[in-house]
Amino acid sequence: MTDIAVVDYGMGNLRSVSKALEHVAPELTVTVTGDARVIARAGRVVFPGVGAMPDCMRELAARGLRETVIEAARHRPFLGICLGMQALFEHSEEGDADGLGVLPGRVRRFPAAAMVDERGNRMKVPHMGWNQVAPARSHPLWHGIAPGERFYFVHSYYVEPAEPALVAASTSYPFPFASAVATGSLFAVQFHPEKSQAAGLALLRNFARWDGRVPETAYP
Repeated sequence: MTDIAVVDYGMGNLRSVSKALEHVAPELTVTVTGDARVIARAGRVVFPGVGAMPDCMRELAARGLRETVIEAARHRPFLGICLGMQALFEHSEEGDADGLGVLPGRVRRFPAAAMVDERGNRMKVPHMGWNQVAPARSHPLWHGIAPGERFYFVHSYYVEPAEPALVAASTSYPFPFASAVATGSLFAVQFHPEKSQAAGLALLRNFARWDGRVPETAYP
């Protein structure tokens, strides 16, 4: 049985993600796959993605993976990355596309009028480069990662959860947005842990060891 399945639907930095997981968990079997049967049997599932939401939804449907990903997100240790986080929500402004609806909320584009820093300088979209991530609460995937650690981002859209309790971390650019969400055995991040050096590898290592349970003390 595959220990960790990295979902291949034709979009995502799959090689970097799989190599990073193999590095932090050499004792586990990591499989990049678009086979719904392999994903359904995997102990843990990683759902990465880059690109546009309409393309993501189209490819998942075309490859027969939509329901498989939804089931995995609801019932097993699951890590969404970048577009793989955004796709979990109900709707995106990008292409006016519906997402998977696993989590309540919407995906918004960084509004041009708000992209000004405290000195009045215009800020670029996409948000690209290193930025701080502030955990909103403790969680097994934050183990060994200092509050305010920096991770690598590349995105023009951000998630707006309908339930504040879903927010697991926030980042400012220039206003605070949810850079990680979590509920049950699901954890998803807007940044790229596979590109985030030591902190990113620590998060992936934590995921590879996570059984999907969250202690009650991890919640406010």
